[in-house]
Amino acid sequence: MRHKLLIALLILALGACSPQPTPTDSGIGGQVFVGPMCPVVQIGQECPDQPYQAVLTVLSPDGREIVQVQTDEQGRYKIPLPPGDYILHPESPNVMPFASEQSFTVEAGKFTRMDVNYDSGIR
Repeated sequence: MRHKLLIALLILALGACSPQPTPTDSGIGGQVFVGPMCPVVQIGQECPDQPYQAVLTVLSPDGREIVQVQTDEQGRYKIPLPPGDYILHPESPNVMPFASEQSFTVEAGKFTRMDVNYDSGIR
């Protein structure tokens, strides 16, 4: 009888220690771009920003790293997150290109679109 009680308590303890599953129905997603791509933009000449493969880090409001992802070659990403407040920190391998951090809130059952725009430094 003691063994059964001990096993039951052990199972409960292990179940309480397991990590919470990552939700699949909420988070953020979008695309990363870099621009400008032309040193001189002239009237009538288009110079659209280009997709950019980047590393994005999601931080808690107090600066703890939650997750880090790399976008695909077209700059697209999707990060499942539980509801709450976060900071999106685009990593910059050098001084340029550079993108600013963005605060955001994840709502339950919803993916929020967050596009990221890196400044190429071209002027």
